[in-house]
Amino acid sequence: MAGRCPVLGVDEERGPRDDLEMTKVELLWFDGCPGHEPARALLHEVLAELAPGTPIEDIDASDPAVAERLRFPGSPTIRVDGRDIQPGFEDPGDYTPRCRVFPTPAGLRGVPPREWIEDAVRHSSSAG
Repeated sequence: MAGRCPVLGVDEERGPRDDLEMTKVELLWFDGCPGHEPARALLHEVLAELAPGTPIEDIDASDPAVAERLRFPGSPTIRVDGRDIQPGFEDPGDYTPRCRVFPTPAGLRGVPPREWIEDAVRHSSSAG
């Protein structure tokens, strides 16, 4: 795909394109979660490097009805093109607004590893 930058919706030879699908990035969180601000900052950093101009849909899932409707597994949740960034993620079926922890080589953490975000963005439907 020489000359095209689908993540940005731009054809380098002709300018902006409306027909190219942008990567959809969502950050779901609930009020009071200490991990959502660091996750937001990390997400902004990764997108600035790998997919500049990609918007983030910032979703407050503090309301249990919203959490249920969005199948919210905990805060923070990052989805790229509708898929959770956690490798091997399995929907827990419980959508109570709560903090989420992520299994990392360094133990459980309240923010997902940068590599997961990078991998999800690189493998998004719009990146290739």
